[in-house]
Amino acid sequence: MAQDPQQLVNAEGESLTVDQAIENLRQTADTGLRYYAAWWLGRFRVTQPEAIAALVLALEDEGDRAPDGGYPLRRNAARALGKLGDRTVVPALIQCLGCDDYYVRESAAQALESLGDPQAIPALQSLLAGGVAAAVAVPDKPHLVQPYNAVLEALGTLGATDAVDEITPFLEHEVAQVQNAATRALYQLTGQATYCDRLVQRLQEPNLQLRRSAMMDLGAIGYLPAAQPIAATQAENSLKLIALQGVLETHLRQTEFPQRGLTDEARQVLLLMDELL
Repeated sequence: MAQDPQQLVNAEGESLTVDQAIENLRQTADTGLRYYAAWWLGRFRVTQPEAIAALVLALEDEGDRAPDGGYPLRRNAARALGKLGDRTVVPALIQCLGCDDYYVRESAAQALESLGDPQAIPALQSLLAGGVAAAVAVPDKPHLVQPYNAVLEALGTLGATDAVDEITPFLEHEVAQVQNAATRALYQLTGQATYCDRLVQRLQEPNLQLRRSAMMDLGAIGYLPAAQPIAATQAENSLKLIALQGVLETHLRQTEFPQRGLTDEARQVLLLMDELL
């Protein structure tokens, strides 16, 4: 859709062409327009080589600086590249893992997970250096020294089996969401259902954010036995549906749908989703 340089309209009714977006990202001095152009190219999945090149160049931008010293345009460019499926950008995103902006590192880790290229594993693994003892909060900042959630999830998705011993201690990290990310990754890397059972138990937590986090993790890894607990947890139906969709899609891939038709388990998940609508 977005590869054709025709005029496209966003949710706010604003129109832009692919060529205009690329030109804005490359040339304009208006940081707001550049930021929007990076978002737009990712939103409409523009995979033209010129768009990819402009986004990669934006990963080195020095002009758009936040009050905290961060790089908003770099963050947006990394997010966009993660949506475009072009693995030639992986080395550039790996370079971003060394940026002094926490949110650039986080966006790059998430993009690398989406692109699914194992060559990113060593660089991601290096962000776990020092283990849990080093995984502390940054003074006067609302985050830890590294984007551990994004890094752990990426390592799980990328199949970093050599990182299991490094990931395991994060099950005991003081931040519950980091525990969840480690649990999710370890299930992906070992296939042991006991890890998923930990996430299912989290669905009973009194804290809504923890329930949401566990639910999204279970959906992301497609753990079929969690379908009923997800549907029953105290959280928004919209989030339950997203999580159940992840469970269903994983199950359908594993059962070679549509060649072999719907299984009874798939029908049950569909019924749970229907009841939430």
